[in-house]
Amino acid sequence: MSTSEIDSSPLPGDAPMSPAAKGTATVVAPVEAPPRPPRGGLAGGLLKLARPKQWVKNVLVFAAPLAAGRLDEGYVLGHSAIMFVLFCLAASAIYYINDAFDVEADREHPTKRNRPIASGVVPVKLAWVLGPILGVAAVVLGVLLCNAGTALVLGLYVVLNVAYCFSFKHVVVLDLAMVASGFLFRAMAGGTASELPLSRWFLLTAGFGSLFMVAGKRYSEMVLMGEEAAKTRASLANYSITYLRFVWQMAVSVTLLTYSLWAFQIPEGDSTLAWHQLSLIPFGFAFLRYAVYVDAGTAGSPEDVLLKDKVLVGLGFAWLLTFVLGVFHV
Repeated sequence: MSTSEIDSSPLPGDAPMSPAAKGTATVVAPVEAPPRPPRGGLAGGLLKLARPKQWVKNVLVFAAPLAAGRLDEGYVLGHSAIMFVLFCLAASAIYYINDAFDVEADREHPTKRNRPIASGVVPVKLAWVLGPILGVAAVVLGVLLCNAGTALVLGLYVVLNVAYCFSFKHVVVLDLAMVASGFLFRAMAGGTASELPLSRWFLLTAGFGSLFMVAGKRYSEMVLMGEEAAKTRASLANYSITYLRFVWQMAVSVTLLTYSLWAFQIPEGDSTLAWHQLSLIPFGFAFLRYAVYVDAGTAGSPEDVLLKDKVLVGLGFAWLLTFVLGVFHV
């Protein structure tokens, strides 16, 4: 989701262009390449349609067990791993349904036109069949492998996201909340699967952190696409860049506040240092680092930013280390 710009400034060593030449210069628009079909034919298209790179979001199911200091228990770790797989199924179901519903709009988008359905590799009817099957399978397996509470969280995730695809993506503000709820459901699921209590500060941190990611992504889309953004995502026609900037800045502020309250509330036990409080340092700087991408309009694909920025990955590991040391009272 980017636009190409032509830089008319001279390169080093070039003779400066005269005003007359500038006025008569002809700009030839680049020829748009045809959609690139995924490798592997139909099977490769179905895999790409499931968005495997997006599955990194599902590591949030380990957050609640980690925060409770129970992730080292076999029962808890096993149920968290099951939830990771089930959310991969549920999320893939939503992607199948969403892309089938948005196929015409995707064909007009400079990058989404390469998606399997938009490019014609995966038939629309097949996606309409497989999407609901994957969604129902995730909920049923949640009951069989975990408990009714887990199935309820998965069911709400699927139902709300399907409702978002069909209707709520065009409702101002509510569309942001709906997408952010997906992250919150992931954070809750790890606790419900193992019947662990969930801290209110943990839920608030997860919720507003999710809103920051969503608003930052929408802001980046508007910065990169400009006036064309509304043509590929209709809900953006209802927002301004300044409003989305306000939302993501407000969300990150509340996230840091609630995390701070949570960190100072968690008992340190016999720890040699106040690790939870110290975890505020890498946690805060990680958000500041990610905000650089949001502000520049290059956070349209959060998973790419999180996986490719070595400094951000390092800050993430530093936060995880300090938090784990606090959980296990080192």
